[in-house]
Amino acid sequence: MFSVRLVLWATVLTSMLGLAGCGDITDDLFPDSSDRRPDVEAGTDGVQVSQQSPNFFLSDSEDVSRDLYDELVTGATTGVVLYFTMWCPICDAHMSHMRENVIPNFPNVSFFLVDYVSGSISNTRAAQISSGYAGITTLADVDQTVFNLYKASMGTTIVIDSVGNIVRMNEDYKDGVKLIEILQALP
Repeated sequence: MFSVRLVLWATVLTSMLGLAGCGDITDDLFPDSSDRRPDVEAGTDGVQVSQQSPNFFLSDSEDVSRDLYDELVTGATTGVVLYFTMWCPICDAHMSHMRENVIPNFPNVSFFLVDYVSGSISNTRAAQISSGYAGITTLADVDQTVFNLYKASMGTTIVIDSVGNIVRMNEDYKDGVKLIEILQALP
């Protein structure tokens, strides 16, 4: 009985000391929906919402070079959606939802899956086909260039409007409601 209490107290004390050494983490204990990203000037170059997205070049899974600004200019598109995938079950659920409920309703928007984990164009193609996404253009971010550029993570969804402005970034796709609202508001 005494040893159980001692272990319990030691665990509580260790946890409290660990939390005390983490600085001001109380923000993490009480999350809210406020946007804490730094303010940016609209139209400046950068990767935050309202900034002009830098151009990037990636090969798709069929080894065709893709250029963000060429897609915006020649694609007769109202915008581009980038979804960063690692082909896990969560990504599959997001991508399936997007394929069934979002993409069909926005034919003038270019949707790209960005594979940042496969490491080669051929591996990206294999993952795309084996996962059932041969019909959605998939970009092979072999060196994680675009992944690092946007400071992305699994499920990051980025919407870029027809003139290259970043309209919205979601760190988690969730249910697609916000994505649909944003795409409906594109000019």
